[in-house]
Amino acid sequence: MEITGVLKVCIIFLLGFLSANLIGYFFVSGMEVPFGLGLNGNNNSDAPFDFISEENIKIYDDKIVLDIKGASLSRYAPTGSMRPVLDEGSNGIRIVPKSEMEIYVGDIVTFEQEDLLIVHRVIEKGIDNKGIYFITKGDNNSISDGKIRFKDIKYKTIGVIW
Repeated sequence: MEITGVLKVCIIFLLGFLSANLIGYFFVSGMEVPFGLGLNGNNNSDAPFDFISEENIKIYDDKIVLDIKGASLSRYAPTGSMRPVLDEGSNGIRIVPKSEMEIYVGDIVTFEQEDLLIVHRVIEKGIDNKGIYFITKGDNNSISDGKIRFKDIKYKTIGVIW
């Protein structure tokens, strides 16, 4: 009877081991794993909206061309609020959004607040009695910026080059 108990434990262990490895293989194999995985204390679960389609990215031997209408380059102040994604030395690619419908939860936006340009991630989008609002927060901050309106959003970051 003791051998059957040990055998059951071994079988359960092996099934768990094989299951974990199969799941890892099918879901991660061949994919790049994002840096954070939620293990760094960052509770932002939404990634930016996929703005640039693959047909707008041309890769050559000597250059990469991004076909993006109205794009401009942005630089960032060394505040640390968006580490590890953005900081001084990062080069951002940005556009001017045309409407609220182009801003999604997870997007990184530049908005004006008290004559300052702030770059933070949209963590919530909603509607109140004044219309559509966005709540933003720096990835490395513990509190949000409160509600902001589309009229305050100057840019949407659509890519980062380090």
